[in-house]
Amino acid sequence: MATIHPQAQIGHIHLTVADLDRAETFYTQVLGFEVTSRLGLNAVFLSAGGYHHHIALNTWAGPNAKPSPSGATGLYHFAILLPNRLELAKVVKRVIDCQVQIDGASDHSVSQAVYLRDPDGNGIELYIDRDRSEWVYQDGELVMTVDPLDLSELLAELP
Repeated sequence: MATIHPQAQIGHIHLTVADLDRAETFYTQVLGFEVTSRLGLNAVFLSAGGYHHHIALNTWAGPNAKPSPSGATGLYHFAILLPNRLELAKVVKRVIDCQVQIDGASDHSVSQAVYLRDPDGNGIELYIDRDRSEWVYQDGELVMTVDPLDLSELLAELP
């Protein structure tokens, strides 16, 4: 079987939104991404650290486009990898301060993750990876869990 190169990464995500200004506000003010460019009045490109874009938002389906119904195929969530627990805590604190609902928080043994939705209902995972030396394998397969992640303990990382 052919395999993709082990250093391949997912580079960016492009989301259709109902209200571009509302979506831009969420991704910049709540999550902290920066606008890198715009394509007319219908698309905005956002990044962290000056990359051309990690997230693109568009209203090409028309303003006030309807989200896919629950239970339909499509995007379940996308994940934003943060470098460490402190940075994860900072973003989670901003999410809470902006009164965005958190859908869940899990310790997967290989990572720690917090789940929420953007204003258009797109699922977002904010997460950190544990060092690979801490990952556990059993019978040649990676062991992953869905244990609760204590948000108060996470937020205690903040200075």
